[in-house]
Amino acid sequence: MNKRSWRILIVTLLLMGSTSGLLGYWRTNQRLGLPGVKVVPHPTYGPQEKIIAKDSVYLPERVLDYQSESFPVSQQEYGMLPKDTTYGKRVYKGADGLRVWANVILMGTDRTSIHKPDYCLPGQGWIVDDRRKEETSVLINQPHPYRLPVMKWVVTGSQETTDGRKVEVRGIYVYWFVADKELTDTNLKMLLRLSRNLFLTGVLQRWAYVSYFAICMPGQEEATFDRMKQLIAVAVPEFQLTTGETVSGSMSGSGAPAIP
Repeated sequence: MNKRSWRILIVTLLLMGSTSGLLGYWRTNQRLGLPGVKVVPHPTYGPQEKIIAKDSVYLPERVLDYQSESFPVSQQEYGMLPKDTTYGKRVYKGADGLRVWANVILMGTDRTSIHKPDYCLPGQGWIVDDRRKEETSVLINQPHPYRLPVMKWVVTGSQETTDGRKVEVRGIYVYWFVADKELTDTNLKMLLRLSRNLFLTGVLQRWAYVSYFAICMPGQEEATFDRMKQLIAVAVPEFQLTTGETVSGSMSGSGAPAIP
């Protein structure tokens, strides 16, 4: 081995050693950040209605004219996600039949609680079309007006009608990520901010992945999204602690779609 090869080897070993040292230091000295959502001492239920955690992420029971009920963590989530994950789950039911499922997944000390949204819907039989993914925002009015950055997906699936026919339906999926004083609409931005913050401060941010999902008939996508925005705008100030920069503007409404 010549001198140049020896130098390269020594530099590589030093870099590997320093990287291992840094990772070891972070593991033993990192501090867990504050969540950007409310955590309350209310039990979380999992498969077979068993209590899997003593706490949960708060989601309001009444929003606008919607009734709601909580639903349990699925077997797949409970089996795959770290045990210190905290959940919030509630389905909102409109008088006209519209249902909107709200879901919050809050990480603990293991960032793998926060997974890419691309894995969720295809596993449930929904077809994701990249052309129908859109970065947008929802105007939140409380505690001050600000734009909440969200991702909106329109996905395709099928449902069985009461007479046994299978019909094509659309799913409207809206999601974002929130931590203490941080908001973003993509998994990549969340990971970059988490890594940056850990490197600069030694604090492991406690990110939450928030999503809302509703089903509608083809042609009703925009009307359904408008309904979801109204629901999100009123619900978010009830459970989310982090806000965005103040903007001028006001809420606007939209008509209600008919969903069989």
